[in-house]
Amino acid sequence: MKANEIMAALEAKHPGEAEFLQAAREVLETVEEEYNKHPEFEKAKIVERMVEPDRIFTFRVTWVDDKGEIQTNLGYRVQFNSAIGPYKGGLRFHKAVNLSMLKFLGFEQTFKNALTTLPMGGGKGGSDFDPVGKSNEEIMRFCQAFMLELWRNIGPDTDVPAGDVGVGGREIGFLYGMYKKLAREYNTGVLTGKGETWGGSILRPEATGFGALYFVNHVLETAGQKLAGKTVALSGFGNVAWGAAIKATELGAKVVAISGPDGVCEIKDGITKEMIDYMLVMRASNRNKVQDMADKFPAAAKFTAGKKAWSIKCDIALPCAFQNELNENDAKELIANGTMCCCEVSNMGCTAEAIHTFQKAGILFAPGKAVNAGGVATSGLEMTQNAAHLAWSGEEVDAKLKWIMSSIHEQCVRYGKKADGTIDYVKGANVAGFMKVATAMLEQGTI
Repeated sequence: MKANEIMAALEAKHPGEAEFLQAAREVLETVEEEYNKHPEFEKAKIVERMVEPDRIFTFRVTWVDDKGEIQTNLGYRVQFNSAIGPYKGGLRFHKAVNLSMLKFLGFEQTFKNALTTLPMGGGKGGSDFDPVGKSNEEIMRFCQAFMLELWRNIGPDTDVPAGDVGVGGREIGFLYGMYKKLAREYNTGVLTGKGETWGGSILRPEATGFGALYFVNHVLETAGQKLAGKTVALSGFGNVAWGAAIKATELGAKVVAISGPDGVCEIKDGITKEMIDYMLVMRASNRNKVQDMADKFPAAAKFTAGKKAWSIKCDIALPCAFQNELNENDAKELIANGTMCCCEVSNMGCTAEAIHTFQKAGILFAPGKAVNAGGVATSGLEMTQNAAHLAWSGEEVDAKLKWIMSSIHEQCVRYGKKADGTIDYVKGANVAGFMKVATAMLEQGTI
């Protein structure tokens, strides 16, 4: 395989799909050496098949707003790869959603899910519906209309959606309610991220953030460092950043910044439990303004409009919001301020230039497909509980999550260890996930 040749063909076939092409290039360039040790992969054209999704559903979503006016959005579901299990991946509701974004997310999800040790393939979906400023009733009507178009193409052993940006427990509830009505069966395994009273797993809302901090802890310990006492900057204030703030604080770190589209809140003395709890209120308000934190806690949080979390001096930077939210200039600012570690908690949270800047400077860096895999791993655990018609305690789920994140870290070290003893986590995660999926595809024949 020659990564550049395959990328040239992909770029010609899918012009303008910037996010997808970026994700594909990162994976292909890092797995090229290992791939070429396996001529059987080349003969079976594994890469050429792997970069194309199994299928894509695109559909119109028509709903009625509170004024009685008809609104139309686009909905998507990308079923990318089912070599190791049913398609698994979140739904994203955001005004910027397009096919390129969802193809990149589905592609990344394929390898992330492979890393979890659980039998899950990769998929992603969503809509360009913007939940900001919408009422609870409007969100419910949109979710019902979205599921009306999607329900025949999902199922517990076919495709299992979950939440993502703009889709939390509330939206999963509305989506499942409509699915149940249409399918006429109480099949809780068809969606994950559900409420605890009707099939959801304890710790699922916190899992992405919790798992990320468990992974960060392994990264630091491998480098001879400790998380306790370190300062942390987080972007976003949704479920992911919320879970990360809880676990970082619990493990002895100090969260000194959270951010939103409107700016950043600096919290010099570290975020408190009351402030962490208020993050959920902010998310549920649909205002999408981090300034609300400073307004609520003016003595503790200082809001600066138009700035990112990366403008605040910190030891550890954790992008938790959106793809490519941390660019090359942000990386340089962090390095200048003494940051020693950056781990992507959002999917592809850093631009390629930012990653190269961190790696060149010797900053500890790990990619989202490894760092944030705790979220989908706990979704997989939720699927297991649903299939067995039982519920595990929080202690059981947390113990399994810790083991999975430790296993992911071990896989990254195995494939990413360099001659000087340092770890290339990008290469390690990509090669580990790729090898599992590629082997399964090879063994299942040309399909």
